[in-house]
Amino acid sequence: MKKSNLWICTAILAGQGLAAQEVQQEPLQTTQLDEVVVSDSRFALKRENSGKTVIKISTEELERNQGRTVAELINTKSGIEITGSRGRDGSVFGVFARGGRGRQVLVIVDGVRVSDPSSFSQEYDLRLLSTSNIESIEIIKGAASTLYGTNAATAVINITTKKGSERPISGSFRSSMGTNQTSNDRNGNLGNISNGASVGGQLNKFSYGVDFSNRYSSGLSAAITPENEEDITSHFTANVKFGYQFSENFGLSVYGNQTKFRTDFDADRMEASNWSKVEQERVGLSTEIKYGKGAVHVNSAYSTYDSFNVSTFGESTSEGSNWVLDAYNKYVFDDKWHTILGINYIKDNAVFSSEADFTILDPYLNVVYVSDFGFNLNTGARLNTHSEYGNHYVYNVNPSFAFPTENGYVKVLGSYATSYITPNLIQLFGDFGANPELEPEENRTLEGGVEFFVNDKLRLSTLYFDRNEKNTIGFDQNFTSINVADEIDANGVEVELSWHPSQRLSLDTNYTFTERKGDAAIRIPKHKINLALGYEVCKSTNLSFTYAYTGQRVDTDFSTFSDVSLDAFSLVGLYIEHQLIPEKMKIFLNGSNLLNEDFIEVVGFTTRGRNISAGFQLNL
Repeated sequence: MKKSNLWICTAILAGQGLAAQEVQQEPLQTTQLDEVVVSDSRFALKRENSGKTVIKISTEELERNQGRTVAELINTKSGIEITGSRGRDGSVFGVFARGGRGRQVLVIVDGVRVSDPSSFSQEYDLRLLSTSNIESIEIIKGAASTLYGTNAATAVINITTKKGSERPISGSFRSSMGTNQTSNDRNGNLGNISNGASVGGQLNKFSYGVDFSNRYSSGLSAAITPENEEDITSHFTANVKFGYQFSENFGLSVYGNQTKFRTDFDADRMEASNWSKVEQERVGLSTEIKYGKGAVHVNSAYSTYDSFNVSTFGESTSEGSNWVLDAYNKYVFDDKWHTILGINYIKDNAVFSSEADFTILDPYLNVVYVSDFGFNLNTGARLNTHSEYGNHYVYNVNPSFAFPTENGYVKVLGSYATSYITPNLIQLFGDFGANPELEPEENRTLEGGVEFFVNDKLRLSTLYFDRNEKNTIGFDQNFTSINVADEIDANGVEVELSWHPSQRLSLDTNYTFTERKGDAAIRIPKHKINLALGYEVCKSTNLSFTYAYTGQRVDTDFSTFSDVSLDAFSLVGLYIEHQLIPEKMKIFLNGSNLLNEDFIEVVGFTTRGRNISAGFQLNL
């Protein structure tokens, strides 16, 4: 160890106290396992057998990013831009993947689609998610409607929540506090507070887990106004999960969730008593029945969404609910053919001036062939059956070939896939501009790329994508919803590099080029770079340096209804983590926008300057 590192570690350890000295740390043993991906096939396959560039945010990465929201974490990945994630907490203006819009991104939680049927945007509100209950996130980019149905046109964000400990009882508690200020207003107020607690365990065949988390943000105005009065955001979520393993081949789990989110906002960029509240409640059931080389899976959930808005334009409420049932059979033939045969049922309901609903019933088939000579094929088809517009058919063909090398492999992959987006209830039956004759939006995605992998130390991938959108839902001159005749094309390149030259040093970076033609393409940068450099100072202390570059893009100034060009900007961050008691208690310090760059993310709205937060996590 270098002398400078030794002095740093010695200084830190000197203040730990007698409690830490009583803990006997076992020798560290690291086992490198082949990384597996699940989301693109629903089978746990080695990455080299996958024909997609699936991104995984692991438990370890979530732990290294304490205090950051789900939107902030996902925004660091290639091909994705979450506008508003760099502004005031409570402001998310769109999830754009591969030059698409938010409604083209599907969010799944524990195998079940989540979506508010009463919302106009169709996209799930990422502000309702809490990182404290998340075990991992897998992101599939590209069309995935064959396996996942409506809205899975540009990306699928597949979230897995935490499972209970294998011990009879365990607990985890975390808290953080930090500043919340712009680059020009250096008030130093502690405006960001978050807390979380979870308890879980396993008693013979019974498992359980309960967790709570809350987040509170103040000190910033949502919009840039002369008054710049603070707009407050609060978030509370509670989750319960119970499971019982009846036998080696049969297990059942049930869960419940309640989330309350409230935020102030500035309607028409004017300071006023504007606020909105969203309450989400969800109950669900999942089961797995194994037999031989197969298994039957059933994931189902019932969710309700209640929203209330108060603004200078008046009050409004909305209510929505949906049933989701996804049942499928997995079977492996000859250890090479991985098959899925399933059926997906969705019933969306919303209350406007009158109640409205529709149902979707989709049978689907997916087959993955994994050869013993490097060739792999992922292909499938789905028949979308909708109660309003009838039938729609989608399919995918995704071949890949992995050439073995002395220390890894080189993989060539390609894909052609179609996807669809169902018109929502507001567009079909809402109080203003509804059109029950709407057809689904259609997407076609073509992609191809190369991945180079060496010895769990280096992974480099380059991928080109080309998308076409048609039947996009827009408005005519009377503000009635219609399927627009004009088509939209988007293409680009994604480059990802993960390099781990030693156990103490890691480098992860990505670059995305995106070009969208056919409309104004607002808020989509052509160039985007993310970099994370991690370094283990000593066994108990880790550093992580981050850099993010967002290139020029166009936004609409809705005060003049004109498009304006926004300058590129760069953000630098530093995260420090130290184990006070090994595997029991750690503290962390997080600095964001350390160079205090003043930038515009959305015309007329606030962005965060240099901010510092600190906190701890205690595991019992």
